[in-house]
Formats: sequence, C-alpha cells, structure tokens
Amino acid sequence: MTNPIENEKWDQIIRPKTDWLDIHFRELWNYRDLVLFFVKRDFSAFYKQTVLGPLWYVIQPLLTTIVFTVVFGKVAKIPTDGIPPFLFYLSGIVAWNYFADCLKNTSSTFITNANIFGKVYFPRLTVPLSVALINMIQFSIQFILFLCFYFFFMVKGAPIYPNKWLMIIPLLIMQMAFLGLGIGILVSSLTTKYRDLNFAVGFVISLWMYASPIVYPVSSVPDKYLFLYMLNPMAPIIDMFRFAFLGNGIVHPGHWMISIMMTVIIFFVGLLLFNRVEKTFSDTI
Repeated sequence: MTNPIENEKWDQIIRPKTDWLDIHFRELWNYRDLVLFFVKRDFSAFYKQTVLGPLWYVIQPLLTTIVFTVVFGKVAKIPTDGIPPFLFYLSGIVAWNYFADCLKNTSSTFITNANIFGKVYFPRLTVPLSVALINMIQFSIQFILFLCFYFFFMVKGAPIYPNKWLMIIPLLIMQMAFLGLGIGILVSSLTTKYRDLNFAVGFVISLWMYASPIVYPVSSVPDKYLFLYMLNPMAPIIDMFRFAFLGNGIVHPGHWMISIMMTVIIFFVGLLLFNRVEKTFSDTI
C-alpha cells in the first residue's frame, strides 16, 4: 500500500541545514514580498506615534552638522581643507549614518526576532536585508538634503570641485551597506551566546565615528600613520565619498581597494556565522 504523502507534490520542502555553505540566495528572492512587508512594518512602527514623522530623518543630521560646525569648526578650529565646514561635516555624517544604522539595527537580529524565528519558517536573512533597505530610505532622504546644501554652496561660489569619481558613488553606497550588514550579522550571531556585545555596539559605533574622517580631513593624519589609519574600512569610503563631491584633498584609490577586500571578507564571514548560528540559536536565547 502506497503512502499518500509520498505521492503529494510540495511547492517547497524545508530541510535542516547541514553545512556552513548551505546558503540559498534564491530563497531570499522567493521571499521578496516578506522583505518588503518588514520594510513597511518597521517604517510605520518607528514613526507611528511621532509628531514630525520622517522629518526626523532630516532633523537629526542637520542638528548634528550644526553642532559639529560650531564645536569643531568655530571653537576647536579643526581645518577642513578649504571646504565650507557645514558641507564638510554634513557629507561625512550622511555617509556614516547609513553604515552605522545598518550595523546597529542588524546587530540584534536574533534577540529582537527570537519569538518570530521560533514559530514560523522563513529565510532569516530577510530580516537584516529589510533593515538595510529601510535604512536606504533614510539615506536617500539625507542624501537629498546634502545635495540641496551642496548646490546652494556651489551657486554661492564655494571652492568645491565635483569630478569623475562621482561615478563610483553607487559602489560606495553599496559597500557601506555590505560592510554594515556584514558586521551587524556577525555581531548578531555572537550575541546569541555573548549578550555583552549587544550593549557594547552603541559605544563602539560612537568611538568608531571619531576614528573615521567625519570631523577632520584625512590630510590631518600624519603620513607615518596613514596606512594604519586607512585599515579602518570606513575611512577610505568617507574620504572617497567626500572627494567625489568636493574635490579637495588627495584621493586614495589604493586604500579604497583594501577597504573593498576587507568588506568582502567581513561580509562573507558574517554570512557564514549567521547561517551556522540560525540552526541552533533557539537553544541559547
């Protein structure tokens, strides 16, 4: 007598992952509607009971730039390579915010979504991927804000010189997303056993910001420490992002290549560990 279950045709068969490299990227595409649902859910939930709503996307970088301009530009008098201080700080803040938000919001993926992960099956990577997409919305709004001030200063005759490196801006944005996502899922995987990391993320991001050329130009770093400084993968990204629009200073494409290689390695390691931990995280959370 044949088993009727064996004769049934299933649209999808869920099997346990048995290998570190058992990653199904096509499955993410099949669940693209779920990714968009997470994006809409998080966007509406975050601003549901706020008065200003998405305007906070503009207010936050604007106020931060004003504070940096006063404290670091007027009081500390840190040079900006001839670039208007407001534009110098805003360009760094906009680029940094996207990376930092991707890292911070994906670093608690397993802890935040433990209840959902334990009840229903779907590719776990859809959650950090949706975070990167919703942060892209925030970045787009802040990038438009930057462009408004950029053209305003250009019309006023400020010494800014857009150049051919503008063509790599999409690559820089993509790299920031992969770097933030890679470190975020790496930390998220480790926090299933080491909860202390979840508390340290915000502190480390704050320190990392000041170790990147946000409030000072790369030209202020002594030559003997420049290579070591550029091992910070975000330093070449922000330097290239700023140089592409403003044109002041010296571009470092070699250091950017090293940053790209580090980004690929970090993302790949984070992906492998995330894939490994998702099979057993419910036993430790």
